[in-house]
Amino acid sequence: MRIRTRGSRAIAAALALVLGGGMLAGCGGTASAKPDNQITVWSLENLPPRMAVGREVVGRFEEKTGVEVKLVGVDESKLPQLIMSAAAAGNLPDVIGAVPLGQIWQMYGNELLNTELTGDIVEDLGPETFNENALGLASDHGTRLAVPSDSWQQILVYRKDMLEKAGLPVPDSYADLRRAAAELDQGEGVGISLATDPSDLFTQQSFESFSLANDCRLVENDEVALESPACRKAFAAYGELAGTYGAGGVQTVDTTRATYFAGRSPLIMWSSFLLDELAGLRKDALPSCASCKGDPGFLAENSGVVTALEGPDGAQPAQFGEISSWAVTRTAEKDASEKFVRFMLAEGYEEWFSMAPEGKIPVREGTQADPDRFQQAWRASEIGVDTRKPLEEVYPAELLDRMTDGVGNMRRWGITQGEGLLVGATNGELPVPQAIGAMAGGQIPPREAARRAAEEVTALRKSLQ
Repeated sequence: MRIRTRGSRAIAAALALVLGGGMLAGCGGTASAKPDNQITVWSLENLPPRMAVGREVVGRFEEKTGVEVKLVGVDESKLPQLIMSAAAAGNLPDVIGAVPLGQIWQMYGNELLNTELTGDIVEDLGPETFNENALGLASDHGTRLAVPSDSWQQILVYRKDMLEKAGLPVPDSYADLRRAAAELDQGEGVGISLATDPSDLFTQQSFESFSLANDCRLVENDEVALESPACRKAFAAYGELAGTYGAGGVQTVDTTRATYFAGRSPLIMWSSFLLDELAGLRKDALPSCASCKGDPGFLAENSGVVTALEGPDGAQPAQFGEISSWAVTRTAEKDASEKFVRFMLAEGYEEWFSMAPEGKIPVREGTQADPDRFQQAWRASEIGVDTRKPLEEVYPAELLDRMTDGVGNMRRWGITQGEGLLVGATNGELPVPQAIGAMAGGQIPPREAARRAAEEVTALRKSLQ
């Protein structure tokens, strides 16, 4: 949920010129520069505490292998532009860590990945040790685009105490979610905290999670499908929740959290990165509700989590989330890069996902000798920043089971239909959040929002062909 990219069309066009002009060394199978046992690794886990963990893991790798690693923290929102500039200069990094699926597919579409080496790494580690769905989302008909590492998931968090008092069921369907938002939209509070920011991918992630529940698809039968009956119903339901029962004004990743943490909303759709903050383990994002002041863990104890929502047209509940992967570029120093990625999915793996386990669910479940090793280590990992507690002590085993199972049930717009490049482009141009922002603000009705989104995505798709 970190991406805030714009300008994908310009980036794609510039990259096409770079590649067409032969300015990128290594394109089309050309060998990379003479090996010097030194590699550059970009990491999108660029927050200071996570960079510190990354440096510790890299230090152990360097000591073990003798390979020198230059670790560079990169803002995810700037990755497309940085990739373009590096490609033009013939100076791509060797490896990039924590890359989301949309950007993996963008790089693949622009022939910037060494998929052969990635395939070798997966085969060496053992495909059977990875979650099958995660491997599939990071592959194109058997071609391994990147090595999947970990996952975060979009979740619906609700106040168990408030719903139980009102006699309301778990809000795991459109109907029950609307009922809860409507009945608890009272006083100074609002019924739900839902993203509407037209300039943030967080809004698209929230809507995609909501729309998948109703079997709304980005592309179907080789056409953009955002005006389908299922999608129109998803737009209408999201618009009613955000516009009628949500807070006024533009709702962002920060304001939605603040509203729920203040006890002013019984429902919030957010990512699983919320879980450490929800438990009062971060001083910079503490729950501020009246009962939270004397008990920082009050919200965690009184909140339930829905990991999969079901719409009226959905055949079954749907789970949305993101897969973060290790990408090896076309010009990478092969031996050193292969050693590094293998290390990060083996000896260094537990330390890597333990930097933020609430949002880094391991998709390599274990080893061939110990198939559940990494899943068990994840449960014992400590969450929090200023206060640290084991994940399994803060949240029930039943929820952790649903989160690990969720990786296998995760669905994404477009990727399984072979439209990964379009997904990456929509993440940059943000046509869906723009339509949702206008709809939630009362400027256009849901049907028009669906039409605008479909029209923009269709134009974007044509520009990529």
